[in-house]
Amino acid sequence: MIFIHNKPFTPYLDAHTIQGAVDRIASQICKDYAAEPPVLLGVLNGAFMFLSDLVKRIDLPVDISFMKIASYSGISSTGKVEMHLGVSDEIKDRHVIVVEDIVDTGRSMAVIQELIRQKEPKSIAVASLLHKPDAMIEPVEIRYLGFSIEDKFVVGYGLDFDGIGRNLPEIFQLKD
Repeated sequence: MIFIHNKPFTPYLDAHTIQGAVDRIASQICKDYAAEPPVLLGVLNGAFMFLSDLVKRIDLPVDISFMKIASYSGISSTGKVEMHLGVSDEIKDRHVIVVEDIVDTGRSMAVIQELIRQKEPKSIAVASLLHKPDAMIEPVEIRYLGFSIEDKFVVGYGLDFDGIGRNLPEIFQLKD
C-alpha cells in the first residue's frame, strides 16, 4: 500500500501486466496501419508514459504530436474540459490515433474528437490504456484498449492525484 495526499492506494496493475497490454496494442496498430502510418496524438499530461512505451514498440514511421486538456480536480471529474494545448494542422488527410491514459466519462474524448474532426483527418481512432465503462456518459469507441476497470480512482503510470503519482511504474487503486 502507498499513500498519496494521505489517502491509501493498493496495487492494481503491475508493470509487467501493463507492458503486456502496451505490446498487444502496438502490435495491432502496426497491423492496422502498415500501409499508411498514423499520427499519434498524445493527451498530456497523463498519457506520456503510455505513449512513450507504445511508440517504442511500433515499427512504423509514425508522427507524434501532443495536446493538453484538464478535466479533473482531486479524485473527481469536474464535468468541464479545459483546453491548454490544441491540435496542430498537420493532421489533415492523415490517420490519427488519440493516445489517452484513461477514458472514464467520455466527455474529454468527445471534445478531443470534435477538435480533431475540424482539422479534417482521414480517420480518428482512440488508444486508451484504461476505460471505466460504468462511468461512461458520452459514448466513445475505443479501438485499442488495454484494460476495462471498475469506476474507482487510480494513480500511477502517468495518472495522478493532484499532480502526484504519475512517475509510478505500476497502477494503484484508491482503497475503499
